[in-house]
Amino acid sequence: RAEQSLSVMEPQFGAFTASELYCPKCGRAQPVRERLLLVLPTGELHEFVCAQCATSLGKRTVTGPAVPPRAVAARRPARKPHHLLR
Repeated sequence: RAEQSLSVMEPQFGAFTASELYCPKCGRAQPVRERLLLVLPTGELHEFVCAQCATSLGKRTVTGPAVPPRAVAARRPARKPHHLLR
């Protein structure tokens, strides 16, 4: 019965993100800022940095639904410039 109830449970949390991490340079837990480093086909690579001294404290990859690459727009022929009437 316990196995059945576990498979029916819905996730309660969408995603976790760190608000504080231990900084070896500061010697204590500090608030962190999250910076986007790279956007990859498999997801986004983020870095956590200390808000006090900007030391890199960790990285995480955020994956989401696959987004197809944008279609290359067909190049339009150049237009003739409009002449103003006087």
